[in-house]
Amino acid sequence: MSTNKRYNDPDPILLTLFANRFMSVAEAMGRSLQKTAISTNIKERLDFSCALFGPTGSLVANAPFIPIHLGSMSFAVQYQMNLLGEDLKEGDVLMTNSPNAGGSHLPDITIITPEIIFFTASRGHHADVGGILPGSMPPTSVNIFEEGANLVSFKIVNAGVFDGEGLLDYMCTQPAKYPGSSGCRNIRDVESDLKAQIAANHKGIQLIRAIVDDYGLETVQEYMYHIQSNAEMCVRNLLRDVAQRAGTNELSAVDYLDDGSPIQLKVVIDPSEGAAVFDFEGTGWEVRGNLNAPISVVHSAVIYCMRAMLDLDIPLNAGCLVPLDIRIPSKSLLSPSPTAAVCGGNVLTSQRIVDVVLKAFHAAAASQGCTNNLTFGAGGKGEDGKVIAGWGYYETIAGGSGAGPSWHGTSGVHTHITNTRIGDVEILERRYPVMLHRFGLRHGSGGRGKWHGGEGVLRELEFLEGIQVSILSERRTRQPYGLEGGGPGALGRNTWIKHLRAEDGDIQIDSGSSMDSTRNINIGGKATVWMGKGDRLLIETPGGGAWGAPEMDATAQKVQESHIQQWEPRGSFAERAKAQAAF
Repeated sequence: MSTNKRYNDPDPILLTLFANRFMSVAEAMGRSLQKTAISTNIKERLDFSCALFGPTGSLVANAPFIPIHLGSMSFAVQYQMNLLGEDLKEGDVLMTNSPNAGGSHLPDITIITPEIIFFTASRGHHADVGGILPGSMPPTSVNIFEEGANLVSFKIVNAGVFDGEGLLDYMCTQPAKYPGSSGCRNIRDVESDLKAQIAANHKGIQLIRAIVDDYGLETVQEYMYHIQSNAEMCVRNLLRDVAQRAGTNELSAVDYLDDGSPIQLKVVIDPSEGAAVFDFEGTGWEVRGNLNAPISVVHSAVIYCMRAMLDLDIPLNAGCLVPLDIRIPSKSLLSPSPTAAVCGGNVLTSQRIVDVVLKAFHAAAASQGCTNNLTFGAGGKGEDGKVIAGWGYYETIAGGSGAGPSWHGTSGVHTHITNTRIGDVEILERRYPVMLHRFGLRHGSGGRGKWHGGEGVLRELEFLEGIQVSILSERRTRQPYGLEGGGPGALGRNTWIKHLRAEDGDIQIDSGSSMDSTRNINIGGKATVWMGKGDRLLIETPGGGAWGAPEMDATAQKVQESHIQQWEPRGSFAERAKAQAAF
């Protein structure tokens, strides 16, 4: 947001007008992308984001899309600016997804369109970009080469010419060179969606040019600055208010991933400046699995929390980060090495970062802390090395949100940085070999308290043919925390309901036997399973934590008071022990 030019104080009416005009540009980009895309992931699940960036690559405005995309897209835009510099020209469109170039995880492909005074960009989650498993979200990946195509920088459009051959090389040929990994299994769908992103960016450029025609270039640039400056001021006031209400300028919290890795945060606020240091020292080492989170994802989670705690209607933008000094220890799971696996870090570890920040600020109990990533599909590289065309499906599944000091958590929602929706059952069953048996709230899974946590959900699917199914999830061993005496949310669980088959070595069940013909197998939080025809997967997602101790009715209060009277220290030790036994 840095600028050498000093501007006059903004006109409040124009500030609101430009904020809404800029947001409307991002909304129009999103509508264009949704209408022209063909994949379930983008068209139905709305797993995409569009935004407008200033001349320095800083986020100016966005529509309410996916927070984890929006906070990190500035990193991607600025990386391309620094990398290509003067090589950028009119008619260029850039494509990137590398976590080392401002990306989140490999399925999230960012398309960037540079203009003289601004950038438009869109990021969409593509259901398959190659890798060792369909869906490109392998729960067992241990390095980034197993997760699919990794593009640092590629001009998908060079001076107005679409580079289809280059796209095929990056998406299909290069990923398949890694042992056991395949290229994109359905490049036609991916190419179509990428073209939809390019068109959406162009739509945004046309709309910004119209605003420039209406108000002039200097005024548009001035209010891009003012919008970011206003967000900065709001965050500074929030930090001062937090320090005053807490009675201290030091906040801290720690939470753990299911494997025991800590995410630790200490916040030191400078009330005079309205600034703060967010120090993640004490966070665990980089992990061998895929729960490592790129630095851009950490910033996304923090900027989301700051914006969420503001009781003001302003667009999320780069100004929210200006008062913050975010310090991330090197070699930790929040600053992994360039080859580390990251597909789970973007969707799962980011949720835990949000939980830790909100816990430090004492803002709300933990939400489900997961996105319950389900993938299945077919095709890819076989044992003979030949690549078979196929497809991949991906969805995230809702859970419970955490309660706060004056509200109950919400049941069955995508929480915090996810903000996608699940595909319609009609589309799911029509397009894929699957039948949905159950989808509803998981009653009793929300934490109990004065303000209850939201309920998780049950989702049970039957597969109509043999298929590779994978689940990547968290909060299966560590419950979402409650605050102020509130109870925790329930753990999630993933169950494979397997039909007994002689060919699998299972016990043969006679048709007249009264024995059950299925086995219930807990497959854990991260697993990939070849499921046979008729097998089912039951996913039970976590609930949210509660806030405040449960309030008792009059009868319960009298019972407690009688127990308290019974436990008054009177009489001999033997008499008190007898009373204890009776109680």
